[in-house]
Formats: sequence, C-alpha cells, structure tokens
Amino acid sequence: MTELRSNWNYPTAVRFGAGRITELADACRALGMTKPLLVTDPGIAGLPMVADAVLANDDAGLPTGLYADVKPNPLGSNVDDGLAVYRDGGHDGVIAFGGGSAMDTGKLIAFMSGQTRPLWDFEDVGDNWSLADADGIAPIVAVPTTSGTGSEVGRAAVATDESSHTKKILFHPKMLPGIVICDPALVTGLPPNLTAWTGMDALAHCLEAYCAPGYHPMADGIAVEGLRLIREWLPRAVADGSDLEARAHMMSAAAMGATAFQKGLGAIHSLSHPVGSVYDTHHGLTNAVFMPYVLVFNRAAIAERMERLARWLGFANASFDAVLEWTLELRETFEIAHTAGELGVEAGRLETLAEMAAADPTAPTNPVPVGPEEMRTMYEAAMEGRL
Repeated sequence: MTELRSNWNYPTAVRFGAGRITELADACRALGMTKPLLVTDPGIAGLPMVADAVLANDDAGLPTGLYADVKPNPLGSNVDDGLAVYRDGGHDGVIAFGGGSAMDTGKLIAFMSGQTRPLWDFEDVGDNWSLADADGIAPIVAVPTTSGTGSEVGRAAVATDESSHTKKILFHPKMLPGIVICDPALVTGLPPNLTAWTGMDALAHCLEAYCAPGYHPMADGIAVEGLRLIREWLPRAVADGSDLEARAHMMSAAAMGATAFQKGLGAIHSLSHPVGSVYDTHHGLTNAVFMPYVLVFNRAAIAERMERLARWLGFANASFDAVLEWTLELRETFEIAHTAGELGVEAGRLETLAEMAAADPTAPTNPVPVGPEEMRTMYEAAMEGRL
C-alpha cells in the first residue's frame, strides 16, 4: 500500500463555450481587479480580438493596459519588462491572453508582482516555491487562443534564462489562474501548421502523463480521454480551422493534458526544452519530432499501458506498435519533420544538449531512468531518424 500514496490537484473555475469572451470584465471583477494588464504576444496584439477585449473592459469601467513584448519562447527579460509595465501602470491583476508563451509570461508577471527575490530563485527545484510571498501574487484571468500547452489550468510557467540558455520551470500553487475563459471561437483563426503543432503538444502532454510512473488514476483517466479527443478531432481542426466543434474538443484536450501532467512528464519534454532554448524552435513542433524516439526508448516500461490505450482509442491492433504508428501517421499528415537535424540541431552540440536534458525537471518522471548517456542515445536516434 505504500505505493498508493500521492497528492492530487485539479483545475480552477473554467467558463467554457463559444462567445464566453464577453464575460471577461465580469471575470476580472470576480477576482477583485479594477485595472488589469492584458499580456499577449506581438502576433495577437494587433488582432481585433485583443482590441475588442480591451475596449469591452474599458466600456465596463475596467481600464485595461496592454503588454505584448513576448517571444515565442519567452525570456526572463520579457517577464522583467512586463513587470515594469505592470508596476508603472498601477495594475492590480493580469489577463493572460494568447498561446503558451503569452500565458506563461502573464502568469509570471502576476507571480512576480509582489516578490522581492529575483525570478530564478523560484525555479521548480525542491521547495523553492515556498520562498515566494503568496500574498504578493496578483489575480489572473487566463484566455487561451491556442489548444496546446494547457497553461491556462497550470500552476507553473516556463521561461528561458538568457544567461545559461536554459528553459526553466517556475512553480507556485497560486500561479494557477483564478478564472479561465475557454472560447473556441478565439482559436478559429489559428493557421493549420500552428493548429497541428499545438495539437501535438497537447498529445505529448496526455501521452507522457499517462506513461509517467506513480499512482494517479484520475490523471490517467483524464489523459486517455484527452488522447481520444485528439485522435478524433485534431485532424478535423487542422483541415478546417472554422470547425467550432473540433476547436472546442481540442481546447478541452489541451486543458486535460495540462491537468493530467501534474502526475509527471518525461523525456519528450526533457529533449525538447534544450532544443527550444538553444535553437528557438516551436515547442509543440519539437515535441512532435522527438515523440516516437522516446516512445521506442521507453517501450519495455510502457508496452502494457500502450496496449490498454490502443484499445481505448479503438485501434484494430491493440499494441504498442499501433500507438507508435498513429503518432508517425499524424506527423506525416501534418508534414512534421522526422529528424532533429531538420529542426537545426547540430551533431556537435549533442553532448551539451544531453547534459541539459538530463538536468531538466521533467526527466525524473520518465518511465525509464534517464541520465546524460540515455539522453544522448535518444538525440542520436532522432538525428539519424532511427526507430
């Protein structure tokens, strides 16, 4: 019975459905905001959805500022700059509006708004989170405009430390947004390639959470249903971005992946994080490239789980190979690169990347123990396209 012990946490209040963005001002007020800062990225900042949200808040008596200097792989300096805007503007809450980069940056600005220690003191190592002044964390409303990271229901955020070129995960329970508005109508303009890449990110979250060791049957159940939704609806969302039903189910699957991965992630993310920080690649795309190589490496430890998953997904052949073939078929359908070299990864840097991957906080929950040597083995397989 000693193995049947764990800590379980679940998401926050979610307002789900097309058109729910009209409730943004009400959500801000419910969390006590009077002057929120909307944090987004440059690609979204000029779109009507952002202008409409700011105008609607202003009309509702909630003057709303805007910060949009966020990189696709957000930097610590993006958080620092946003924090200066937050403080200079006298804001009292954050609207994290956009994809994973804007979401994470917004959450970190809210988190840091009342802290005196530097950002990296709160890296998700040991009990660093307890160093934070919990009362100094500003309220957050999250509005996702992609269906991948699920950061809207997460208690952590990722940013790159420019001094070491490493992605770092920062965690605090109060970084979880107080209210989430999931409006699938906001995602309809996402291009097919980004729809595919973010969808593969959601797939990686569900898949790694399901495979992670430990006792968490609730997370397992959420993960496998998320995978079923992805199998049925991601191809439809990529083929027709205006398909609101497909967009809604993928928005659910993304939130489910982030809910499930409190159980843990694994080497897909461990390999992906260093590549993203060094080569500035899209996170979901990078996960998709490394996915099959990690599955093959972990095969002995996850084969039985993959058989159960294959039955749940309705594959005629309930086996590990059926799940592996499905991921490969998705990559081919979405024209995703097969090798790490196609992402720009250089063979001469594999040793350094392997060390970084082994140190990544997602590595300890890989189903098979991994260190630099094992990470190097998977990187080499990915460079050669060898399964």
